[in-house]
Amino acid sequence: MPIWVDADACPNPIKEILFRAAERARIEVVLVANQPLRTPRSRFVRALQVPSGFDVADDHIVGQVASGDLVITADIPLAAAAIERGADALNPRGERYSRETIKQKLVMRDLMDELRGSGIQSGGPPPLAATDRKAFADQLDRWLAQRPAR
Repeated sequence: MPIWVDADACPNPIKEILFRAAERARIEVVLVANQPLRTPRSRFVRALQVPSGFDVADDHIVGQVASGDLVITADIPLAAAAIERGADALNPRGERYSRETIKQKLVMRDLMDELRGSGIQSGGPPPLAATDRKAFADQLDRWLAQRPAR
């Protein structure tokens, strides 16, 4: 039951929370990116560099993720694919995706994509705030507490 991280876009403060959780909970955290990553020396944390290209990291995660795993991503299609495979998915801002909410998120994402494509500027997300980091850490702790004892 590893934690898979879409690491190219994952904020560093979230990675730090994951590194500490990996040691505390003794759970594998795999950061997947198409660029080299710095990780702490740990038997529980590893970085996996995949080739550059559109969705290569996402495709790798989807190919490896299994039921019971956790995927950390802000990418809605990746979260949907992970949920479809029986995994849990958590946004770096602390929002837990579910079967009930992911379809609505996909529709909203597609709508925003269409608006941007037609020239409407929607702006990006706000900077990661302390409340986002806390929400993420709280959701991660809940997920860790719910996993079966080893």
